Amino acid sequence: MRPRLSRSPVPVAVAALIALTGCSGGADGGARPGQPRDGGTLRLGLDHDPVCLDPQQSALGQSLDIGRQVVDSLTDQDPRTGKTVPWLATSWKSDERATRFTFTLRPGVTFSDGEPLDAKALKANFDAVHRLGPALSRGAVHLSGYRETRVEGPRTATVLFATPNAQFLRGTSTVSLGLLSPRSLARSPRERCTGEIRGTGPFTLDTYRANTSVTLNRRPGYDWGSPLWARRGGAYLKSVEYRVVPENTTRSGSLSSGQLDVATAVAPQDTARFEGGGFALLRRTGPGVPLALHVNTARPALGDVRVRRALQKGIDREAIALAFLSSPRLAASGVLSSTTPDYTDLGARLGHDPDGAKRLLDAAGWRPGPDGVRVKEGEQLRLDAVFVRQQSLELVQQQLKEIGVRLELRPLTVSRFPQVLGSGEYDLSLQSANRADPDVLTTVFTEQNPVPDRALRADLRRASASADDAERERIFGRVQTRLVEDAHVLPLNEVEVTVARSDRVHGLGLDASNRLLLHDTWIG
Repeated sequence: MRPRLSRSPVPVAVAALIALTGCSGGADGGARPGQPRDGGTLRLGLDHDPVCLDPQQSALGQSLDIGRQVVDSLTDQDPRTGKTVPWLATSWKSDERATRFTFTLRPGVTFSDGEPLDAKALKANFDAVHRLGPALSRGAVHLSGYRETRVEGPRTATVLFATPNAQFLRGTSTVSLGLLSPRSLARSPRERCTGEIRGTGPFTLDTYRANTSVTLNRRPGYDWGSPLWARRGGAYLKSVEYRVVPENTTRSGSLSSGQLDVATAVAPQDTARFEGGGFALLRRTGPGVPLALHVNTARPALGDVRVRRALQKGIDREAIALAFLSSPRLAASGVLSSTTPDYTDLGARLGHDPDGAKRLLDAAGWRPGPDGVRVKEGEQLRLDAVFVRQQSLELVQQQLKEIGVRLELRPLTVSRFPQVLGSGEYDLSLQSANRADPDVLTTVFTEQNPVPDRALRADLRRASASADDAERERIFGRVQTRLVEDAHVLPLNEVEVTVARSDRVHGLGLDASNRLLLHDTWIG
């Protein structure tokens, strides 16, 4: 059955890395009285419209959470160990240079439109993602250097790269490289965004009403789930209803009153009400690049490393984490989140030092003006920050004012944000990137927000291409230090997922990339 789709205008893609939700690995670990039950509809509150439902295009956490239920991946990543395990691919092998990967597919897998998952379908997927390119697809970043996919047999295909791509294998575990049916791939990117997608996953898309709801139905006959899932066979839930409830208090109130079973992105001030009394919390600090201000060094004032370093010193991260997250432990301590493999602790280099910041600005020729804003050659030190959700920026604005910098806040829509980034008409951009792999640094700082330092970009590509774990760790560590020292990025706070659920909900899971998992979920 084809889904009933709303035809409201929806942007084709969201290329910017805006992580608006985060998740953790494994199931929730709450008490499970009685036996799991089949059936029921899970009502789940989202804080934002998914905008584009195609996981190969979208970068929004809300969209990827939905996509994870509809599409499966070649491999899965154990959120506790980081190990890559088989899923739709029963086995694989690669050459020593990481330029050739051969996959053997599981037999008997079909897409929900009846097409088989075979080597030709795998080739069609990787070719399609490559054609989209990194500007339109997060998945395309994992295909850096892609040459082609060769069909070796009905269930065997070899993926070839022109240059080493060691991070590709782990990338095959992400929903961004989740597999769609060839018929879905034949549709336009816009049609796929509005819901014209079919995967091999445990749920199928039924309806999408923009800014209102998304409904999924359980897929009959599903029998090829990840080995990391608890249940073999199909999902317990008969259906899932995602409701878009942007207001935090309304979303929390809907859970409290029984109108929702699960609420995502619970605000810090609301967490206490869901710690017991018929409710429970699922929370974890997400891996990847924490919430940070990314610096556009092409702008005149920000081309001076002394100005960038002054901004770094002018930010009080612990105050931000305490004020907005009620937890100073969530203050960013590096370019990567502390839960990311190969994370380097740079907290000592990110200390709040307003006097040091003022000395740097003095040395750069920016002198205090009559209104406190620094001036150089008749121009005020005025910067703008673009964002979809400002979160902590009002406090950052106050902190930078103390060192003589005027920060102007410029909100943008989800669709407008990547357009402004592409134009370069901004000074700072508020972003985060969710991925349980240090290669996220390569994605962000060579593709999404490329740094001008060619040597640094070369280091990142060398680390991502290397199959030597020790070399990768060494290079990524060096890069993290340089990104902070030269203030190409101003880390603010780590992103902690906080999902609240009714005690009626059991088995709610989260994968290594912080995507919600609903296959094992059941309602008691």
